[in-house]
Amino acid sequence: MMDIHQILKKLPHRYPFLLVDRVVELEKGKHIRAIKNVTINEPFFQGHFPHRPVMPGVLILEAMAQAAALLAFETQGIVADDTNVFYFTGIDGARFKRPVEPGDQLMLHAIFDRVKVGVYKFKVRAMVGEELAVEADLMCTMRSIV
Repeated sequence: MMDIHQILKKLPHRYPFLLVDRVVELEKGKHIRAIKNVTINEPFFQGHFPHRPVMPGVLILEAMAQAAALLAFETQGIVADDTNVFYFTGIDGARFKRPVEPGDQLMLHAIFDRVKVGVYKFKVRAMVGEELAVEADLMCTMRSIV
């Protein structure tokens, strides 16, 4: 549905902070499914943890937020550019169920819940195969940066 070249046109993030590799399903105003391939080459694995590499939970949440932002941009017909950015406004109920390690493929799911007064709410989860890795409710808002 959306390859890395299209994602780069939609999100302002760049290496090493772009955490969505491919969108496999997107229904505007409804949901998105995206992939993050986790490799040992990720820079954070050098220090988290050298003896047992684990993807930091905050980066898994960031990957889910990037997927949610793609859904929001597509739903609203907006392209991220130098004049706007999508910010976190809240994270509720975050639960970490399993560690994410090099070689895992994260399937990022975001379901659009609602938008109220410019704040978007999503129900998100990250899966590794059939196993739940992380789930949360994310709130984000778009702001002009000009």
